[in-house]
Amino acid sequence: MVDRKQPTIIELNMNGIAKIALIANILFVVISCGIYIIIHQQLDFSFSLWGILLWLIGYVVLIVLHEAFHLIGFLLFGHCKWSDLDYGVNLKLGIAYATTKKPLANDAMKKALLLPFWVTGVLPTALAIYYEHIGITILGAFLMAGAIGDFYMYKELRKFPKDALIKDDPERPKLYVYD
Repeated sequence: MVDRKQPTIIELNMNGIAKIALIANILFVVISCGIYIIIHQQLDFSFSLWGILLWLIGYVVLIVLHEAFHLIGFLLFGHCKWSDLDYGVNLKLGIAYATTKKPLANDAMKKALLLPFWVTGVLPTALAIYYEHIGITILGAFLMAGAIGDFYMYKELRKFPKDALIKDDPERPKLYVYD
């Protein structure tokens, strides 16, 4: 545990983030579908019970992967040990989480925060547009919007030096910054 002066606390306001995420969902879906239309000169899709079920399963799988890529970021950029990592679902808050017990340098934490956006959001969207799969295009757009909390934390961490130590709260969407 870090025991320097009192930390600066960065905490997500889940209600505020939820509102922004809803707007971001709409925006990312419109932008992704717009790019899809520009490239393919069409937008056609159909709904079926099976298709909706597969989409929902894909959404859950990508949420799990989103959190797993935070863990991978902690390992790669923060040089954490496997035993430092924790992963789960907080049903009370309605969120999945990935955390590390080890304080990370600010630079490493920022990279770990944004890694899932690229891998579970941008990459699937780009591949789906390329391979003309509108359902996965929209799924990727949802995952990009799902990283809004990560972007908020990233934006707040930009105010601190690269070597400031960041301790992730194991239970709440909160970071402690030791400058």
